[in-house]
Amino acid sequence: MNLKERAKQLKTDIPALFLALKGSETPIIAKIFAVLTILYALSPIDLIPDFIPVLGYVDDIILLPALISLTIIFIPKETFEKYRIEAQNISQKKLVRKWYYAVPVLIIWLLILWSIIKAIFIRFYIFIGISLFHM
Repeated sequence: MNLKERAKQLKTDIPALFLALKGSETPIIAKIFAVLTILYALSPIDLIPDFIPVLGYVDDIILLPALISLTIIFIPKETFEKYRIEAQNISQKKLVRKWYYAVPVLIIWLLILWSIIKAIFIRFYIFIGISLFHM
């Protein structure tokens, strides 16, 4: 399988993992790995930020397929094939856009932004306090 075919397969495997997560015949360990994989795939927070040249995308190119492959290992082959076929048959029109899936990611980003702003203001006030004290 060449790189282009593998990329197409990943586009099908991620929705198939989501379907497997909801399925009753999927083992618990596979569900745990499926949750981790889906959260990593949907999260804008990476182990290596994407703005770092080359390295930023290497973790997406290596880690995400590795997580998908690891999760698929724990799902019975027949079961995952069923979900893969179901994921291929889902059209974009049938996908329900649920905004509340974005809420946890948004909360994490707001907490990070709040922490950064708080740290900047604390350092700024400390700097002003020290410079006014020495005048």
